Amino acid sequence: MLDRIRFSFRALRHPDLRMFLLGQGISLVGTWMQQVAMSWLVYRLTGSTVLLGVVVCCNQLPIFLVAGVSGALADRWSRHRMVVFAQLLAMLQAVVLAALVLTGQVRVWHLVALSVWLGLATGFDIPARQALLVRLVRGQEDLPNAIALNSSIFNGARLVGPALAGILIGLVGEGPVFVLNALSYLAVLGALATMETREPGAGSAGASVLTTIGEGLRYALSSHSIRTILFLLVLVSMVGLPYTALLPVFARDILGGGATTLGLLSSGAGLGALAGALSLASRGSVRGLGALIARCTALFGAALMAFAWSRDTWLSTALLALAGFGLISTTASMNTILQTTVGEEMRGRVMSLYAMAFIGLSPLGALLGGALAARIGAPLTVGAGGAVCLLLSVWFSRQLPRLQEVAEPELRAGGHRPRAGYGATDGHRGGSGH
Repeated sequence: MLDRIRFSFRALRHPDLRMFLLGQGISLVGTWMQQVAMSWLVYRLTGSTVLLGVVVCCNQLPIFLVAGVSGALADRWSRHRMVVFAQLLAMLQAVVLAALVLTGQVRVWHLVALSVWLGLATGFDIPARQALLVRLVRGQEDLPNAIALNSSIFNGARLVGPALAGILIGLVGEGPVFVLNALSYLAVLGALATMETREPGAGSAGASVLTTIGEGLRYALSSHSIRTILFLLVLVSMVGLPYTALLPVFARDILGGGATTLGLLSSGAGLGALAGALSLASRGSVRGLGALIARCTALFGAALMAFAWSRDTWLSTALLALAGFGLISTTASMNTILQTTVGEEMRGRVMSLYAMAFIGLSPLGALLGGALAARIGAPLTVGAGGAVCLLLSVWFSRQLPRLQEVAEPELRAGGHRPRAGYGATDGHRGGSGH
């Protein structure tokens, strides 16, 4: 048992990664607290599902707009410096938001503008941070485990942050929650300052940014596995993720609760996602990830359909835990496949496409979901999205033979030596290394 635990956390032997995950974990707790507080504040001020979708859209759509440029720059500039700059921008946004709320000056248009601000900072940050992760481990054998641990930290924060936010909003209001988020950025900035990794840009300075972006897009579209994974991710993001924007509606109008109920629902999804990420961390190879994606996309869709019709708070929380498990197992597996397939010179650009597909396009789904919920209700909207995810899982499962066929050649082209193809149906767990 002890050996299995050590194996699941083996990437923590790298000091830069260990420091980064510690700082990021503290910061992400604050980020999730702010997200819940922001959603609750918008719904408290307006009572509008449409405006909930608008604020989520304004937060995440800028990611789609700037991630491509950010990914190109991450292959040319220092990824470490890019992440530091983006974290400073996000911290400043939290300071301004806290000041407006605490002074009683906040208006809905402030929340929209500040959501755009944070979205721009996040779009600049994600491709660089994802591409930096590979530099924080020595050797490719620990990269899948590092990705899974990074997802575990993210979802551990997703478990803790909303629960704290729900309690604090009920006790002291939204303002102090935003203050705590601003302070939490000091942890990740401190971690970045102590790292030994200070890599220079790796790309050619002669090519224009647009040319660099075009090269990355052609590279991704020419790869069957990358192209298929990104296509599935786009659709799941568009039809499945909008449930998160509608959680305040379920908490207050469907389940008859308040901010504490919203925090409980968000934490349920976070608990399931954390379990999914830790399950991935215990894997010894990439074998079986394709089949896992198909199964967990189906689980995500089925859980959303059941959640849509639940009228019990604890049952809804349990169903969101299943949805969180399915979603993070799907997206983290996709991340692992992309990171182990792509060549180093294209890593920033491919991870920018991942960010655009996963986060950048989800606001369009949130906006459409909010508008649809205003017409047909939140339960039917979320249930329909779950049904589409079920259909997508069937489609992806039919792509697995082709993915298995091309996986090893693409991995070798990216400079990796796979133990087995992604499309295999069983996964090796545990073991004594690679």
